[in-house]
Amino acid sequence: MRRSVRLADARDLPVWRRPVTLLFLMAIAMPLSFATWSALLNNFVIEVADFDGADIGWLHSVREIPGFLAVGVIAIIIFIHEQVLALIALTLLGVATAVTAWFPQMGGILTITMLSSIGFHYYETVNQSLQLQWLPKERAPQMLGLLLAAASGATLVAYVLIVMTWKAFDLSYNFVYLVSGGLTLVMVGYCAFAFPRFEAPNPQIKKMILRRRYWLYYLLQFMSGARRQIFVVFAGFMMVEHFGFEVDEVTGLFLINLVANMVLAPLMGRAVFRFGERNTLVFEYIGLVCVFLAYGGVYWFGWGVVLAAALYVLDHLFFALALALKTYFQKIAAPGDIAPTAAVAFTINHIAAVFLPALLGYLWLVSPSLVFLLAAGMAATSLALALMIPRHPAPGNETVFAQGLAAPAE
Repeated sequence: MRRSVRLADARDLPVWRRPVTLLFLMAIAMPLSFATWSALLNNFVIEVADFDGADIGWLHSVREIPGFLAVGVIAIIIFIHEQVLALIALTLLGVATAVTAWFPQMGGILTITMLSSIGFHYYETVNQSLQLQWLPKERAPQMLGLLLAAASGATLVAYVLIVMTWKAFDLSYNFVYLVSGGLTLVMVGYCAFAFPRFEAPNPQIKKMILRRRYWLYYLLQFMSGARRQIFVVFAGFMMVEHFGFEVDEVTGLFLINLVANMVLAPLMGRAVFRFGERNTLVFEYIGLVCVFLAYGGVYWFGWGVVLAAALYVLDHLFFALALALKTYFQKIAAPGDIAPTAAVAFTINHIAAVFLPALLGYLWLVSPSLVFLLAAGMAATSLALALMIPRHPAPGNETVFAQGLAAPAE
């Protein structure tokens, strides 16, 4: 990666060395580690470390601390190119995933979780910045949908293997974690040697910026982070704790999500392109309000496992529509603001994520249904915010209140 190539000249490279190809390879490499870690996590901590709801809450609070500190990426890219930083972060994620089962106690699990989370969140921060810099605006929604489908496809392979081999070959947590982390490292090595360093035409501002005209984007990011924690932490935990799902059953549920994502993610990208960010996000948040209320119904009315599993799949699909939030920002952002704002947005996204899982873990011990009722309220708040997005967002037209202004206010 010593050679630098301008983004405008990258079209002359063979397909296997172009920026979009690199985005696809990184999109595949990340979930090989992270999605496998997530699929096994609830069973691993319950069976090996005897976690309860409060413990899993603390685990996810620790996991989200690096996301809260993602603004540190701004300082790092002063010295390290964003593309290089993305591969370094993926390396850390792969190594931490590979050794997860070596530390089965509470302290060890928290430490490894912190390290893998640094890799995951710093990669996601930089990757979002690279996507928005490298993809043309007119093709971004469709390409983001295809990238999501590619990531789902990679994870699909991993999950199929877990479902088919976990019991058949009596696999251990250590073996699965080692293989998944190792595959990520192999792909990172290829990306490091096969691709030149791509230089985007617009130099990125390398300091923290907060612009008033991005206020709606910041609020939507905050609510997205708070709301998503309830799904990530407690929806899967419910399937194991309340319904007694085993590793292959949890992974099978993830498998259904992935197949649905592979089929629907490109269509979601087209939907954003056709209907706009406002309408897409409004649809997502209405759906999430209904899903979270139905989660509460599992406890209020004793609804069965089939409905709970269906809700889990729907929940996952609605969250996939969040790619509209990326393209909303791409349309309103100044070209040089993308990298620093991606880092700031990741930090804002994780403000609630640092304390919310731990607090809700204790609420879970009292009443799991109240946790999901709170999530429904968060989704309703996001819905109200989404209605403030204009039909055609652009610099100077960031919200419905800014329509008619001649220039963006800073």
